[in-house]
Amino acid sequence: TGPTAAQRVVTVQEGPLYRTEGSHVTLWCKVSGYQGPAEQNFQWSIYLPSAPEREVQIVSTVDPLFPYAIYTQRVRGRGIFVERLQGDAVLLHITELQERDAGQYECHTPNTDERYFGSYSAKTNLTVIPDTLSASMAPQALTLMEGDAVELTCEVSKSTAQHTHLSVGWYLLQGAGEHGPKEILTLSKDFILKPGPSYEQRFLEGDVQLAKVGNTTYKLIIRGVKPSDQGQLYCEAAEWIEDPDQTWKDISSKKTERTSLAVVSQGTDLSVDIAAAERSLSEGDTLQLNCVLGASKSSTRHFQVIWLLNEMEVARVDPRGVLTWEEDYEERAKLGQLRAFKPSNTVYILVIFEVGLKDKGTYQCSVSEMKTPGDLHGIQSKVSSGIQVNVKPIGYHMRLSVSTSTPRVTAGEPLILRCEVQGATGAVSLRWWHLPPQHPGDRVLVATMERDGTRSLGSAYRDAGARGSLRLEKESSGTFTLVIPSALGEEDGGQYRCEATQWVRGRNWTGKGETAVTVSSMAGLGLHATLRSRIPTVSYGQSFELFCQVNASYTLEEVPASVRWLFQPNRPTGPLQELVQVFPSGTVAWGTAQPRFQGKAQLAKAGSSFRLHIHSALPANEGTYQCEVEVWRRNILPLGQPAASTSSNAVEIKVVLPESKLQVATKDSSVEIASSNAAIECRVVSAQNNSQFAVTWYLLPPLADATPLQIIRANYNSILEYGPEFSSPAQKSRFLSQRVSSSTFQLQILSANPRDEGRYYCVVEEWLWLVDGWYKLGEGTSGKSTLKFRLTGHDLQVEKTNQSISAREGEEVTLPCRLQGALRPGTHLSATWFQAKSGGRDGALLTLLRDGSVEYPQERLARRLHLRRPSAGDLSLTLGSAERGDAGLYYCQLQEWQQQSQGKEWALRASARSGYTQLDTIPAESTVLSRICSSPPLLNFILYLPLVLILLLALGVFCWYCKSRK
Repeated sequence: TGPTAAQRVVTVQEGPLYRTEGSHVTLWCKVSGYQGPAEQNFQWSIYLPSAPEREVQIVSTVDPLFPYAIYTQRVRGRGIFVERLQGDAVLLHITELQERDAGQYECHTPNTDERYFGSYSAKTNLTVIPDTLSASMAPQALTLMEGDAVELTCEVSKSTAQHTHLSVGWYLLQGAGEHGPKEILTLSKDFILKPGPSYEQRFLEGDVQLAKVGNTTYKLIIRGVKPSDQGQLYCEAAEWIEDPDQTWKDISSKKTERTSLAVVSQGTDLSVDIAAAERSLSEGDTLQLNCVLGASKSSTRHFQVIWLLNEMEVARVDPRGVLTWEEDYEERAKLGQLRAFKPSNTVYILVIFEVGLKDKGTYQCSVSEMKTPGDLHGIQSKVSSGIQVNVKPIGYHMRLSVSTSTPRVTAGEPLILRCEVQGATGAVSLRWWHLPPQHPGDRVLVATMERDGTRSLGSAYRDAGARGSLRLEKESSGTFTLVIPSALGEEDGGQYRCEATQWVRGRNWTGKGETAVTVSSMAGLGLHATLRSRIPTVSYGQSFELFCQVNASYTLEEVPASVRWLFQPNRPTGPLQELVQVFPSGTVAWGTAQPRFQGKAQLAKAGSSFRLHIHSALPANEGTYQCEVEVWRRNILPLGQPAASTSSNAVEIKVVLPESKLQVATKDSSVEIASSNAAIECRVVSAQNNSQFAVTWYLLPPLADATPLQIIRANYNSILEYGPEFSSPAQKSRFLSQRVSSSTFQLQILSANPRDEGRYYCVVEEWLWLVDGWYKLGEGTSGKSTLKFRLTGHDLQVEKTNQSISAREGEEVTLPCRLQGALRPGTHLSATWFQAKSGGRDGALLTLLRDGSVEYPQERLARRLHLRRPSAGDLSLTLGSAERGDAGLYYCQLQEWQQQSQGKEWALRASARSGYTQLDTIPAESTVLSRICSSPPLLNFILYLPLVLILLLALGVFCWYCKSRK
């Protein structure tokens, strides 16, 4: 066997690790046993304590889009970055650790191996603890003579809950600090004193010592100071913790303010030097200036010192120690705002309490040596170099920097706003305002933090159900962070203003700064759902899946979302029916319209895709499917109304039934009968084993363009249904459908007559029971069977003349049908009257059977129809009370029957049809005018009546005239 491939192993720094807030943190990660390139890629993620199962991506060496939004700004600004130590080892840097950075960190290496073998990630826990370390030392400006001793005190304390050690060291910074600080003496975390290289010999000789006084006080003692000790001295404390790998890590360090030390060498020449504890001050601070003389045997010599500001005298101290203030400073000195004194013959101090802007400038001290204290002129003079003192107005140092790590968010995402206040010398209060773009000039108070740390929210932001519980936190001495957990929508966009007010000695100064954010509503960010199926046509019993793919310009996994699956059967009767809905909480609610889906459907979600899996498809699952998706803003409970919704396209699923194996005999045949009964056969050649059959019988009348008439249908349960032309009781008693064997069906025609002649065929449907019902697999049509009557006798002689008859509505009318010649002995006559119809089967009105009885196929006509004299061969039909609907074409069909022998069947010997009679109906008269018009005498009388009246009138006038003449 060949060598075995190495197993990939990812190793990360062992935890749990404890680090202080605000510190610079590193975590190492390395991989071994891998295949592929020497330079491996690394990806860092975190699992927060609030959601330990949810991965939050931080930074990657290969994918710039890897960080989630909460870390994007810090990664871009190099606040978080990965340092590559070598091809297979890296360091994760967090330059300023925040409280929210606590959690379980995972280092993952993407696979470059031929196959997965080994571990590809490792995890470690990081806990963020408060930084409680403090170190302080009062700043001083000391001037000592060479050989003097100096003592400096440093206060160091901590209150960390974890077990930690302290180290305390003293350092000297000379010149501009370009060469870095010199270590004087350090008490290490292991409680060992370690001198710096420059002080090692003096430490061994006991001239440099560090003593601990009480629990928090550390004292540095230097005996016999030298000019090389001149400079800025400070104390630095560090807090150490032991990691699980048994190494010690400094988790915090603090430096104190500096003490200025000047050492005057023991020389013969006169020298003067000026020093200040602090050169840059704000209004109200205290300025102390030290003027140090260098002179041998100084105690026996006499000096006069003058303090100068911008080369103008401020005060002087004569050799006797008498202090004189310049006129402009006398009043302030009386008020105790100025002080000048002489601690020794070589040290002169000027103190200005509560400096103002007029106190800034260049300070010098001028020294003159007098031979005697009363001399007016000195024997030598020296002027110190100038020292520049700056005084700035209170608030001048305060600067505001307002920023956001969430400049563009979607509704429901958090807004994170930061306000950095730098240079503040007093207590600070803070206010956040929102400047809504919809209302220019308006401002809405968001939150406030008073000087004592008291927090309050603006009235529009107190409802936690709208935007979540707002947080205003002071992360460090000058950094304030406002977190709005869930932006409502576009109305939360615009400018946010931070106002910081500094309070000093009853006065206050306010600084302002703004930052802009854009909030996009979820409804306007292209929420779109696409429904698809890999197999739109499935076979019976086969499973199928539907995928509802949701696309949006925000990450769907980070917002609450629900999906509703809808279904409409192939023969819709209304809107789509709800199958099931999955809520953001994971609760599943099944619809009631299609209960059979519940046991067959499986629901799943992967990323932004929802899946509906249907097991063992049935025909009932065939139809149209659709999905509806709703999303809500995150970080808000209860959810309330959805922020956006969308409906997918419709997808049609077809379920293919088992293939039909039905075959029906299609050969045409002919059936010729002489007797009164007939049988037509229909045979199934092949079909599924468990099939049932529905058989429908049809008749094609002899006319060339006749429409097939449905006679009778027997469904798969043998339930009979007659066609319209065969639904009368008489027809139902004559036409029967029977199954004579497993594969053969017969149409029985009882008392057949020549009117039944035509072509018969059957349509066979194959039905199969499939779990939830009967389903039709297919159908087949048989060949045509032609039914004919075989006549054994002579032709019947019937009057065949076509004629036309008119009848008034309501009157009786007789339609002629007469047999010409006599019937043969031993024969019986049957007759049927028909009303001809255009297309289809002529309607039978009355039938005279050979036994003399009469049938009325149309019962509604029975009272109006009767035969004249059948026994005498006159088979004319009398129609009583003619109606408008009786108009049409009529004829009669006669058959002659003879019994073969006693007890035998009757056979048809002859058949004949009469000529056609056209019946026209005339509407009945119902008005006076029609009666007049139908009576000629009365009509003539009415026509001549006006003329008679005119003649009578003329005669009357003539008679009156004659009488008047007489």
